[in-house]
Amino acid sequence: MPLFWKPYQSDATQFIESLKKKDPQLEQRQREGRALLWDREQDRDAQAGFNDARVAQQAYVYQTKA
Repeated sequence: MPLFWKPYQSDATQFIESLKKKDPQLEQRQREGRALLWDREQDRDAQAGFNDARVAQQAYVYQTKA
């Protein structure tokens, strides 16, 4: 392996790394944004009710019931 060999980084990786260098709080803001939408406690009673109310789908959806 030559002395000046560097591991390959794709253009996308280089772009993301440059964004992180320009804005050090970027990753923290991304985590906060994710927490607003995705990282929430689940209501297990409501989920159980949704599952109980689910109607079974017929084998071929477009078949009319004759």
